[in-house]
Amino acid sequence: MREILGRRRKLSFRWRGQSALLSAVLTYTEQWKWPVVPGVGHDRRGSWRAAGAQPCACPRPDCPVPGVHPHDPGLMAATRDPRMVRWWWTARPDAPVVLATGDRVSAVSLPAVAGARALDTLDRLGVRLGPVVATPTRFVLLVAPYSLEELGELLDSHEWVPSSLRYHGEGGYVALPPSSSSAGQLRWIRPPVVDDGTTSPWLPSVALIVDTLVRAGRTAPDGTHLTY
Repeated sequence: MREILGRRRKLSFRWRGQSALLSAVLTYTEQWKWPVVPGVGHDRRGSWRAAGAQPCACPRPDCPVPGVHPHDPGLMAATRDPRMVRWWWTARPDAPVVLATGDRVSAVSLPAVAGARALDTLDRLGVRLGPVVATPTRFVLLVAPYSLEELGELLDSHEWVPSSLRYHGEGGYVALPPSSSSAGQLRWIRPPVVDDGTTSPWLPSVALIVDTLVRAGRTAPDGTHLTY
């Protein structure tokens, strides 16, 4: 049976007088204490089309996550300081929002088709999910922080784990809405919900969902790039 919970608040990022990106970033950092850094963004000059490269503003021609990864500043600069994020997104108002995982929040991601199948299964099982991001090609499920040791123990019972399933723990990152990637817009398909009496969205343990994600991920082709 699905857990019956108290009243919850859905979050809105529409703040008067500032961009949707900056509003979202200030919610992530000031209210939820999630560390973020601006993504590198896209090469808007159009030269990549002629060269056949991916449209990332970083110097790497074969960038696996074009536009939605840290570059300058790097991931180590991720912060919750609202003064810093205001400066960053005032200087670069279209910069993607990159969340540094492993401290306050972690994530697991898988191809979109497999992700939709996994969400249907988890809903039928009555598992309460946290926020879920849809990129043009993948689903990203935000979860409570986990260690590599914990994850290894959970995966040890599976004979085969697809490489299309990705883990974003300590030292990792994911992009958050309302960012856009080279392939399109990121969006919440399960919006963040903050329960009364709490200050940040509720996050499930990775142990509650990883078996379902592994089984669903086996239906998706393996890949070497974390494409967005």
